[in-house]
Amino acid sequence: MISVENLELVKEKRTILQIEKFELKQGKTQAIIGPNGAGKSTFLKVMALLEQPTRGKVFFAGREVTKKNMIAFRRRMAVVFQEPLLLNTTVFNNVALGLKLRGIRGDKLTQRVDHWLERLNISDLRDRKPVYLSGGEAQRVSLARAFALEPEVVFLDEPFSALDFPTRINLLEDLGHLLGNSGVTAMFVTHDFNEIPYLTNDVVVIDRGKLVFEGLLKKLLAEGVQNDTVQHLLSPFKKFNQIRLF
Repeated sequence: MISVENLELVKEKRTILQIEKFELKQGKTQAIIGPNGAGKSTFLKVMALLEQPTRGKVFFAGREVTKKNMIAFRRRMAVVFQEPLLLNTTVFNNVALGLKLRGIRGDKLTQRVDHWLERLNISDLRDRKPVYLSGGEAQRVSLARAFALEPEVVFLDEPFSALDFPTRINLLEDLGHLLGNSGVTAMFVTHDFNEIPYLTNDVVVIDRGKLVFEGLLKKLLAEGVQNDTVQHLLSPFKKFNQIRLF
C-alpha cells in the first residue's frame, strides 16, 4: 500500500531515519515500537506524507509520491495523535469537521457521523463538548473523526499512552475489532509491547532511525534481536511475563 526505498531524513546534520526498504501492506495493521528518540513518530509522519525525507522515495499504491500528487494521496489517509486535538464544539461537530472540509453536507454527513459515533460507542456523547469528556471518550471522538473520512490508511501515533489501564484496554479491544472488520490498512506507534497483540501480530522495531526487526511479535519474543537497546526495551516485559499473546 505504502512503501519506501532508500529513505533518509537528516535534521541539523543529524540522521534521524535511515531505512533501506519497507512496505506497509494493504489491509494489514503494522505496529512500530522502539525506545524514546528512535524515530518512530518521525517514520510515521513520513509514511503519512506529513514530513518529507531528505533522500529516498515514497510510493502509494505503486505510484511514486511527488509534490503534485501528495495532497491527493494524503486525502486517502487519516492520522490520530496522542492528543485528541478537539475543537470547542460538540462531539458531533468535531467528528463532522473533516467531512465538511471535503464538501460533504446534509443527510450524508449526518448519517456518516452517527454511524461512527455508534461504532465507537459514543452516540450518547453526540451533543457534549470536549471539556466534559474523559480522556478515553476524547480519544474515541478523535478515532471516530478519522474513520468517518473512510480512509484507506489510518496512522495512530501513540493514541493510548495517556489513558489509564482499564480505559486503554477497552479502547484497544474495540479498535482491534474495528480494524479487523474494516479492511483498513493501519500503522500504529507504541512504546508498550502489551498493546500490540490487541491490534496485530506484525511488529517493526526501530532503533536509532533504523529497522532492526520486522516480523511476528512471537518471533521477536522467542528469538530476540541482537541489539542491546532492544533487549533493554524488552527486558521488563519478559521479566514479569507481562506480554499477552492471543
